[in-house]
Amino acid sequence: MAQDTRNMTVVVTGASGRTGSRVAGAARAAGLTVRAASRAQGFDWQDRSTWAEVLRGADAAYLVYPSDVGAPDAPSAVGLLAHEAVPLGVRRLVLLSARGEERARPTEEALRESGADWTVVRAAWFAQNFSEGPLVEGLRRTGELVFPGGDVREPFVDVRDVADVVVAALTAGDRYVGQALTVSGPRLLTFGEAVARIAEATGRALTYRPVSARQYGENLTGFGVPPEEVEFLVDVFESLLDGRNAYLSDGVRQVLGREPRDFTEFAREAAAAGVWQA
Repeated sequence: MAQDTRNMTVVVTGASGRTGSRVAGAARAAGLTVRAASRAQGFDWQDRSTWAEVLRGADAAYLVYPSDVGAPDAPSAVGLLAHEAVPLGVRRLVLLSARGEERARPTEEALRESGADWTVVRAAWFAQNFSEGPLVEGLRRTGELVFPGGDVREPFVDVRDVADVVVAALTAGDRYVGQALTVSGPRLLTFGEAVARIAEATGRALTYRPVSARQYGENLTGFGVPPEEVEFLVDVFESLLDGRNAYLSDGVRQVLGREPRDFTEFAREAAAAGVWQA
């Protein structure tokens, strides 16, 4: 049974980011009071002294770790924050995790051991990774996406669906407590096929050039990404993009009672907004 959200306050970490901004919007639309938690609002995952002020007086929180849920320091940070949140009354915690990422499991376990009423949302690769973040500039400026996706098929999920699932988990009482919800889009596409759909939506001649994860890491190093972060990302890409995620998940239908948004719909909307205009 859904709970009364009129007096419910939810802390949204990463509130200006790719998922946090959508979670904040969906939460407000559902009648929740949103307390944005980002560095702009004085919250810092790396500074525990900033946590209590943000958490105190809230009922629930959406947790997204800023680098990656599988990062080496993520289990400690998420576990510590969850242990701090529960005594402050923030028992309901929803963590964004990654579908198929084994490195994410220690972070999920740290949340489970905190005593919180937890839910994990494991998401497939975001459709919005093509429209926000480092992949956009290549498509916009050179008309080419260089990425270590090979011919792997991925069910790209729209971040708006992820946000809707998160808010449903927050407002459904104990229905999803203690569960891991796995969400994906409705169809499998290769990265090349995804770029082809973007090309069709924009009317531009866009191409996809697959490279190895190691080659992509060298590109990141050239862009100034720290070596330790590059090594971590190379390891993530080598594992996540090995075909293990080439299947559909029914979390969106299970939680929201509807089909997930299709990638073609996403591409048309983003193209209409001018995302990939040269």
